Amino acid sequence: MEQLAQKDQFNELIPLLRNKYRVFTFNFSGHGGNEIPRETFSIKMFAGELSSFIKKNNLAPANIFGYSMGGYAALFASERKPELFGKIFTLAVKFDRTLEIADKEIKMLDTETISAKVPEFAKELVKQHGTDKWELVLAKTSELMISLGNDNLLKNGMLSNIQNEVLVSVGDRDKMVSLEETIFAYRTLHNSKLLIFPNTYHALGKVNIDRLIYEMESFYGI
Repeated sequence: MEQLAQKDQFNELIPLLRNKYRVFTFNFSGHGGNEIPRETFSIKMFAGELSSFIKKNNLAPANIFGYSMGGYAALFASERKPELFGKIFTLAVKFDRTLEIADKEIKMLDTETISAKVPEFAKELVKQHGTDKWELVLAKTSELMISLGNDNLLKNGMLSNIQNEVLVSVGDRDKMVSLEETIFAYRTLHNSKLLIFPNTYHALGKVNIDRLIYEMESFYGI
């Protein structure tokens, strides 16, 4: 399932990094209890919010860790404004986007199905986004999936235009993001490295946190 971006996902990771780095997190519009905008969720919106956050906090050039859709938005933003970004570490980014794939994702975002079949996940979504907001967040995320199915913004040309150093990573047991699409992105990017986490699924909570921190320190430097 596409991971809905909100900063509480990184609560376990952040304290382990703060002794070596200045760490900043933020929520995209409509996530983590933020106000839900009237307009449709879009990568352009999220990328603009990321760029604005970097400028507002004088972080440029900012090193980025982008998980799932957050990584997609970070790459899109860096192609537009490379001066704002340093190194970009992505994990479990879905690069292959078609309407067929969007249809499969939307089925996994159906609120009635989630409530009936995976109530614990429904409770987590309520906790993340609020009792009165989580269903609308999923509906708007479904619209985003359709939009990307119609127009995959990270096309080959855009990926090859990105000049920032990128570490593209994925779990070898990720059932949503394939090794093939990840390797293709790695080969298309101008300045990239590839990392495959062994025995690892899509969910961030399934990643070995010690290994992740080691890879971050190796990539970003100390």
